Amino acid sequence: MAQLWGGRFTKETDKLAYQFNASIHFDRRFFEQDIEGSIAHAVMLEKQGILTQAEKDAIVKGLTGIREDVKEGSLVITDEYEDIHSFVEANLIDRIGDAGKKLHTGRSRNDQVALDMKLYVRQEILETDAYLKELLETLIRLMEENMETYMPGFTHMQKAQPTTLAHHLGAYFEMFKRDRLRMKDIFMRMNYCPLGAGALAGTTYPLDRSYTASLLGFEGPTLNSMDSVSDRDYLIELLSALSTIMMHLSRFSEEIITWNSNEYHFVEIDDAYSTGSSIMPQKKNPDIAELTRGKTGRVYGALISMLTTMKGIPLAYNKDMQEDKEMTFDAIDTVKSCLVLFNGMVKTMRFNKAVMEKSAVNGFTNATDAADYLVGKGVPFRDAHGIIGSLVLYCIGKNTSIDALSLEELKTISPVFEEDIYEAVSLKTCVEKRLTLGAPGMDAMKEVIAINKEYLKEEWELQPGILKQPLEKQVL
Repeated sequence: MAQLWGGRFTKETDKLAYQFNASIHFDRRFFEQDIEGSIAHAVMLEKQGILTQAEKDAIVKGLTGIREDVKEGSLVITDEYEDIHSFVEANLIDRIGDAGKKLHTGRSRNDQVALDMKLYVRQEILETDAYLKELLETLIRLMEENMETYMPGFTHMQKAQPTTLAHHLGAYFEMFKRDRLRMKDIFMRMNYCPLGAGALAGTTYPLDRSYTASLLGFEGPTLNSMDSVSDRDYLIELLSALSTIMMHLSRFSEEIITWNSNEYHFVEIDDAYSTGSSIMPQKKNPDIAELTRGKTGRVYGALISMLTTMKGIPLAYNKDMQEDKEMTFDAIDTVKSCLVLFNGMVKTMRFNKAVMEKSAVNGFTNATDAADYLVGKGVPFRDAHGIIGSLVLYCIGKNTSIDALSLEELKTISPVFEEDIYEAVSLKTCVEKRLTLGAPGMDAMKEVIAINKEYLKEEWELQPGILKQPLEKQVL
């Protein structure tokens, strides 16, 4: 058992208890972050005169070698180590001797793991944001291509008013745009360095925590050592934001599943993102959309688990907090894979424009516009509402649509109708006269698309640090 403690114990830990306590099987995921943080710590210790330059150089060289060997596969992270910290430190000592034993000066595993998790999550936020941006770029392209693709808009899953595919997709663009804003907000709020907090009460060594923070690209050091080692708010916020992303993906998936059904046939999903049946040869199933919808509950579960874990923990660090990692890792992996596959599915999907337009015509989505037509002729709205209700009932009885009736038929319902009713209730007119910002009219959509294309050009302004280049290139 390779561990970083044991001097006050008289016998070894029970093997089952050791395995239950160990985290190496999942925290090996951030071995690079553990090494990055250790390099920064060593550089700071040398700056403060706690390590000699020779000791610092040996530590940095040893840590860099461990990182490269693990990445190349010549050094394997095994379960003989309790956690990733003991793996790195034990191998460092094996390679450089006593200088390696000085690396942990002024540091605890509590602030070390807090740092590692922040470094890891910070990078994952950037990757998730990049996938969200790719999806937004797909959506903005589809919006530009479908400003005149008419379709029914729904409320209560009933056809309500005509809209366009561009307008419909634009609603999801706004959702995923807010998801990106949440990612950025979480990043900025969590971007403070816990290293130097020690176990819970800082250290007696003259550490320069601000210098360490700057080396690692943080805004600055955290300001309370107890909070530094026990803060998991940023993970709760992240899991909440990831849950919201999945909720948006799930809503979109549900519509795609509906649109892909034989009854709707609004879309056809590419073969690369569909599966068949082992018994029914005619089937082409929207499995990517269904799995995305299904995996939403998995991410929700991680959020609830994290909240439950943290709700009764006193200050400062407690072993319960080890439970933060697996659920967070799984949620991040799930969201990223769903974003990539969902984007691929949407990017290759074919829209049946004629079917969508016919569905809008046959669903009385122009009924409100017909009522507005009567209002324009001087009929009070409440009376117009009743007249059009009777007109719809008449159409249902004849299995037809408003614009398919003859003028004589229309006049039997109301003598106010004239020849211009047909232009007034055409899908193009119904959509085009809705020109308030955010509406589906062509000019309004062009304005929104232009705004959102400018938004997509924006880039995050990040502090320099390991996100930009390998740390050893900055400090050696």
